[in-house]
Amino acid sequence: MEFVDALKDINQINKIKGHLWKQSKRDYLLFVLGINTGLKISELLSIKVSDLLDADGKMKPFLEVTSTIQPSIPIFLNSQVEKAIRSYAPTSNLHFDDYLFLSSKSNKPITRQQAYRIINKAAKLCDIPGSIGTHSLRKTFGYHAYKKGVAISILQKMFHHSSSTETLKYLGIDKTNKIKTEIDVNL
Repeated sequence: MEFVDALKDINQINKIKGHLWKQSKRDYLLFVLGINTGLKISELLSIKVSDLLDADGKMKPFLEVTSTIQPSIPIFLNSQVEKAIRSYAPTSNLHFDDYLFLSSKSNKPITRQQAYRIINKAAKLCDIPGSIGTHSLRKTFGYHAYKKGVAISILQKMFHHSSSTETLKYLGIDKTNKIKTEIDVNL
């Protein structure tokens, strides 16, 4: 497996979001959902419309992700994810039981390889340095969650790592990095 980087610069993230927004609302949603939930690409691609919306078309506040390793984990769906879903839904012709990232060639989701091509190509077209792939979405989520004050122990558990050192290394954070934690309670 190729090593990929997290997108640590918000400007780079916004550049990719802008590109994908113009290119494809589906691809934009894939990127936004990935960087805002920290899900693995296999988990993202297995999401169905019914996992995100109720029968009345209302957005669910949490996505329930089932794992072979542990019981269902509720993942919060923030306003960026809701915006991306709301922009994609009217243009997609998807039904309640369809995969969210439906392939144009079958009733199955796009492949991991196709998802990689989408993310990697967008990064290259936006002149983003480093190695960027689908796993960058998960690493980006972790990096920015840590920067915003989420405890490394929570991320360690979420990523199924055996130590906090492993999680910090995974996120591309070492002792030389001086990360300013942005704890924004905003009451």
